[in-house]
Parts: sequence; structure tokens; C-alpha cells
Amino acid sequence: MYLVREIMYCKPGKVRPMVEKFHAMNKLSKKIGMPVSRIMTDFAAERYWTVIAEFEVPDLKALEDMMTNTPGSAEDMKEFETIMKDYHDLVEHGRREIFKIEAPA
Repeated sequence: MYLVREIMYCKPGKVRPMVEKFHAMNKLSKKIGMPVSRIMTDFAAERYWTVIAEFEVPDLKALEDMMTNTPGSAEDMKEFETIMKDYHDLVEHGRREIFKIEAPA
């Protein structure tokens, strides 16, 4: 099992809109059978205005498949595009971390 973290360093005042985008993505993800993310904001972190969405995948092939062949209809993909429209206006930069889970919690 792998843990994937999408880490977004938002512009000042743009954390809430980014969180709302992740909530909307979670609704769509659940509908089409993709992993649902745990959404976190910084309390104390490397940088202010940090948003993290993390989810688990069984293996790296599943992650690659999810990234290249997203399940769902053309309407679902259009909704995904609508949700993520202009997200670059909210974020200074970001990164992805992938961890192998050695023992469950």
C-alpha cells in the first residue's frame, strides 16, 4: 500500500478556495470509484498556507492507471476540469510525495 500526498503551497488568503476544490474533487472521486483524499491545512508546517490532500493506493500501477486513465464518463471528466479550473491562481507551487506504508495505523 502507498500513501500519496499532494502538497499545495497556496497564495495568502487562498487556502479556503483550494480546500473547497479538494472537497468537490472528493465528491466526484467517490462517485467514479477513485480514492477519496483526507484534506489537511497547516497548523504548524514548513510554510504558511499549506493544503495537503492525501490518499492511499494499493500499488504504483494503480496510481499510474488513475493518473492516465481516470475512470468515469466524459461528463465526469468535464466536471473535474470545471472543479480544477483556475486552481493555479490559488497556488504558488506544490509537490507530490509517495510513501510505502510498512505497517498500518
